[in-house]
Amino acid sequence: MKWRKVLYLDQGVPDNYVDSSFLEDFRKNAYIRHYDYWSVVTETGVVTQQLSSICIFVVIFILMSTELAHPATILIWSLVTTAAGFIIYDLVDKGEWRKEQQRSLADNTRSALIFIAYAFGLSPVLQTLTDTVSTDTIYAMSVFMLLANFIFHDYGTSKVVVSKSLSLNASVFASVCLASRLPTSLHAFTTVSLALQLFALWPELRRKLKLLYPSHQVIVTWLCFIIGVVCLMSVHTVAAVVFTIIHFSITYAAPFWLVNLQPYKNNIHGPWDEAVIQH
Repeated sequence: MKWRKVLYLDQGVPDNYVDSSFLEDFRKNAYIRHYDYWSVVTETGVVTQQLSSICIFVVIFILMSTELAHPATILIWSLVTTAAGFIIYDLVDKGEWRKEQQRSLADNTRSALIFIAYAFGLSPVLQTLTDTVSTDTIYAMSVFMLLANFIFHDYGTSKVVVSKSLSLNASVFASVCLASRLPTSLHAFTTVSLALQLFALWPELRRKLKLLYPSHQVIVTWLCFIIGVVCLMSVHTVAAVVFTIIHFSITYAAPFWLVNLQPYKNNIHGPWDEAVIQH
């Protein structure tokens, strides 16, 4: 009788016995994904774009805290860019202006105005919310919260479990902490509004642009990088240099390392794999 790979049948051999047919199903690197270098470079843009947003937010806070930028000016630019973002978001789907898109833009504008009214009314409370906490503690909490925003941000992969709400809440908490160290309620309102623009609205627009126009991903990445470098140069040259090194490491060095490590992948598959029910 030919040996069969079953345990419920007494074949007169030990349970751990195998014959030469056992390795017929042996496969090596059966499900390995081979990466293209430039495709990986393009995909890293979602990481560096978020990093650029965090740098821009921190720099604007520093400019306001050192009175190098007036909150009203920042707020005007924030409102202008937000309005432009709403228009782009409603137009990119079809590439043309329609009545449905006009209504959608009107709804978005109405929601934005309601949020602005609530945020402005609560800004005096936000400004004094953490008055009793030391400045060093505030800055430490802000660093950890922005780091959490970066780590748990939704980068569009199903391989890693992320929490969009945790990422957004962390950034808002950081903005509230930092707003308490600014002199007026207008500063606090501008800081929180800017945080929601950079960490709630801007990622959604980036995600839609990436989905509809993947070939333009590199342009968005470089635009974010340039703005981030210019902002950092305005406060500290070393910070701009460090940011540039990190950007090029993530965008070019890490993909190069990943692609060159591919030949060393050594996954084996065979009869010992967990059984999978085929539908």
